[in-house]
Amino acid sequence: MTIRVLLADDQALLRATFRILIDSCEDMTVVGEASDGAEALELTRAHHPDIVLMDIRMPGTDGLAATSAICADPELAATRVLILTTFETEDYVAQALRAGASGFLGKDVTADTLLAGLRTVASGEALLSPAATRTLITNFLMSPAPDAHLAPPERLSELTGREREVMGLAAEGRSNTEIAEILTLSPLTVRTHIHRAMTKLGARDRAQLVVIAYQTGLAQAAPPVP
Repeated sequence: MTIRVLLADDQALLRATFRILIDSCEDMTVVGEASDGAEALELTRAHHPDIVLMDIRMPGTDGLAATSAICADPELAATRVLILTTFETEDYVAQALRAGASGFLGKDVTADTLLAGLRTVASGEALLSPAATRTLITNFLMSPAPDAHLAPPERLSELTGREREVMGLAAEGRSNTEIAEILTLSPLTVRTHIHRAMTKLGARDRAQLVVIAYQTGLAQAAPPVP
């Protein structure tokens, strides 16, 4: 299956570079380019790409607004958003994750990492390293935006005890392998529990599952180390 990618960045040179790189892969193709968030939303609705590679800082409608609109549109449920950013803007990254983005990459990413990231997100996984997850949790996810609506704990009622346990460990930034070792399960079984929890909670991917875990109180950030 060919992964269809939409590029959204106000820098034409960067878009051209990404296009050349992505189109050089047999399993990927660029279906369009947008220079701002409004155009990204329009082209996403027109082409229904598998992934939108989205810059946050763009003139006019920015990447956050576009990500929120894309992830809130039921007709675009199959499209995932991968944020391009720098680690200096973690607050924006957290907002994008709350809006439904599947992960993020730094703009200084290597070619191999970018392509691997696109494949990871296309497979339904979240592009969040354990270290990045813990940083976001500590700094932002534990302190929701003032206008954010927290999910009620009752939302977790359909989950089994094991699914809650696995979800809680994933929210700590644990990988499937680490969770498997802690619970004495196989990584495949952990993956199954993660996907079942995602399905029951209507989460697009692992990133959103982490957000829900903190919003419902299933997981709580540890106090910062002095």
